[in-house]
Amino acid sequence: MTRPEPDLAKQAQDVALTELCGTIRARRAEFDTLRHIPGDIVEAFKDVGIYRAFVPERFGGDAITPMAFLKLIETISSADPSAGWVASFGVSSTYLAALPEATFAAIYGANPDTVFAGGLFPPQPALRVAGGLEVSGRWPWCSGSMGAELLGGGIKIEGDETPLPRTAVMPRDKITIDETWNTIGLRGTGSHDLVAEKVIVPEDWTFIRGSKSTMEDAIFRYPAMALAAQVLAVVALGAAREALDFIRSDATQRASITGAPNPGARAYVQNHLARAEATLAGARAQFYDVTAQAWEELQHAPEVGRETHVKLRLAATMAAHDGAEVARQAFLMGGAGAMMTGHPLGRLMVDAACVAQHAFMGEGTWTAAGAAMFGEPTPPGFP
Repeated sequence: MTRPEPDLAKQAQDVALTELCGTIRARRAEFDTLRHIPGDIVEAFKDVGIYRAFVPERFGGDAITPMAFLKLIETISSADPSAGWVASFGVSSTYLAALPEATFAAIYGANPDTVFAGGLFPPQPALRVAGGLEVSGRWPWCSGSMGAELLGGGIKIEGDETPLPRTAVMPRDKITIDETWNTIGLRGTGSHDLVAEKVIVPEDWTFIRGSKSTMEDAIFRYPAMALAAQVLAVVALGAAREALDFIRSDATQRASITGAPNPGARAYVQNHLARAEATLAGARAQFYDVTAQAWEELQHAPEVGRETHVKLRLAATMAAHDGAEVARQAFLMGGAGAMMTGHPLGRLMVDAACVAQHAFMGEGTWTAAGAAMFGEPTPPGFP
């Protein structure tokens, strides 16, 4: 079967994405109740190309740019941040590119839409046995695990001296998912615990997270940990966009029960909206500009320069924190009604705040970026 012409394929994808986002908006409450994104939505993510986005064309993937993928996740996140968070793990092919190329080919050559999820910490001891490594343990924070076909767990092998964590890739049917996820924000991400009991993993189905790939594709030379932070940070930008759009739409429809002016006619709301829009625009501009800069560098050099690498991490942190602040400002503009259980502004505010709490964009990343600027030591995985 031949592929559709690129323009027609893009038009079809855009239509499918618009329809998908409408479905996601209508089912937000369901995701919160389930505490994961259901299987039919994960299948729809496959249809719009989420999981094959960075898979090379030689394995049946789409090989899109990081800018295009990030905008795709931002769009889905505006419909629902938990859905965007789960979709962001379409980035997983770039993690798995650290596997031996034959293993990568076995995974994505068989199915370019393979869904992977996993948890790194705490690394669990792995014993060398006949057939590979015997892996047992528990890993929390495994977002998207309910819809994954392959699951990963952080391991440590005696004599393995790398400062970066190693991950063992295991089939879904070998793992138990303990549904522990019960939070006030990002409830639909299904970030449950994974439990393995004496699973035998061939050593060539393990990889060092953040290590260089043996494949030369530009996306596999993009800084892996920086991209991992970016795909999560952009969720906050999507949440912020949705919150501001709600304010503008709601203001044209809502009259105050006290007889006060329509919200859009109130000076303080006008002021806060303008400031919030400017904050969001600035965060997005920096975020996408440095991504494009890094991608351009990779067209002419084997790797991204250190200064650009630091900017990538800094832009991700800024996007997460500014997105959270914009969503908070929208909540304030929403007035007393935003306090009600299930109100979109309260939900978006908390979801965006949870994005900024992630370790990849947390308070420590500001310090790490500053240290890098001074040429001081930085944590593993940071440039």
